[in-house]
Amino acid sequence: MSQNPPNLRPDLAPRLVIDSPRREGQPTIGMVSLGCPKALVDSERILTRLRAEGYAISPDYSGADAVIVNTCGFLDSAKAESLDAIGEALRENGRVIVTGCLGVEPDYITGAHPKVLAVTGPHQYEQVLDAVHAAVPPSPDPFVDLLPATGVRLTPRHFSYLKISEGCNHACRFCIIPDMRGKLVSRPERAVLREAEKLVEAGVRELLVISQDTSAYGTDWKGETRFPILPLARELGQLGAWVRMHYVYPYPHVRELIPLMAEGLILPYLDIPFQHAHPDVLKRMARPAAAARTLDEIAAWRRDCPDITLRSTFIVGYPGETEAEFQTLLDWLDEAQLDRVGCFQYENVAGARSNALPDHLPDEVKQDRWDRFMQKAQAISEAKLAAKVGHRLEVIVDEVDAEGATCRTKADAPEIDGNLFIDNGFEGLAPGDILTVEVEEAGEYDLWGRPV
Repeated sequence: MSQNPPNLRPDLAPRLVIDSPRREGQPTIGMVSLGCPKALVDSERILTRLRAEGYAISPDYSGADAVIVNTCGFLDSAKAESLDAIGEALRENGRVIVTGCLGVEPDYITGAHPKVLAVTGPHQYEQVLDAVHAAVPPSPDPFVDLLPATGVRLTPRHFSYLKISEGCNHACRFCIIPDMRGKLVSRPERAVLREAEKLVEAGVRELLVISQDTSAYGTDWKGETRFPILPLARELGQLGAWVRMHYVYPYPHVRELIPLMAEGLILPYLDIPFQHAHPDVLKRMARPAAAARTLDEIAAWRRDCPDITLRSTFIVGYPGETEAEFQTLLDWLDEAQLDRVGCFQYENVAGARSNALPDHLPDEVKQDRWDRFMQKAQAISEAKLAAKVGHRLEVIVDEVDAEGATCRTKADAPEIDGNLFIDNGFEGLAPGDILTVEVEEAGEYDLWGRPV
């Protein structure tokens, strides 16, 4: 069992879980999936297509005929991580195909690693398959190679990411996602629901709804005047699984999701990237500059759904951020009392308009502000968790070992939030079980409890 400290990269997806037996003579592909859960879904789709064509999936380099590296290009640190992963795959395997967000800069990749077999951009599934076919020709056996109804999944069997759209229509100065992944393109509602139904039928107990801008889902459809995320959320809530909403941009219609949470149709959990609280910083980010009204919205959400958990991410050290502006952010956090918080130190990203802003801050100032921000966020988290001691909560089991069971409450998303640990009475529990526990102890980010 392991505790979840706050992560400097709250965009990271859970680690891959690959379990794919191989028949004799079957061509085999390895996968390294970096970046956010949206990229993890892309990896699942690629591997599902390859499995349908008769390829096996290798959990290590040595068992693979070639390796696909699905890269992240969101931050310079993520780009460096992607280049390191490509280099490792080349050293360990030698036959590497690169895809993902960093693939929009093929010269950047081949300049560092000229021996890669091919480079493709994000969600270019056909080009990835073409590259795999060229490197490792398929050899399907239709009598042996059976594809699960849910396709290939890289997460534990009891939860799954459900991507409802691609791209983004915002123009935040620090972000290049629209350049890499394009404008908003929403999946048809019937396709999303069909996928969700198949997942639940296959044993998934928790659906994590993701996109770049979840609350904008369907607003790109011609003639659409309503907000399709609302009926979609209601339909998903009828399937009998936990439904968790991620990356919800704070549009006014988000308040209409709250009654669905109060009814128990979707989890009382909102992941909203506020990014900052000072209006001038938000304007320099090209974000909505209405932090005061946001506090009013938060108060209304909590009034209508007292159990709601609010998660957000912030950027500190943005170009031009003064000490007074940063203090406004700290004061806002004191008022907002958010339950779960992640934080980035600002980094330049090639192609981002924020690079040209004046008054970039030294690294030591950014680090100091990150430390102070996380210290305050930690204190808020510790106090909120302490208030849960003695309460009974519903939890989902993620992992069971000889020491106990690692679980999550409805307030905790996989990997990025905390855990609830059961040290006694965990015998007979299995991943995916949902049970009620009484909280006996609380830490800074995690809880301990016993089944009741």
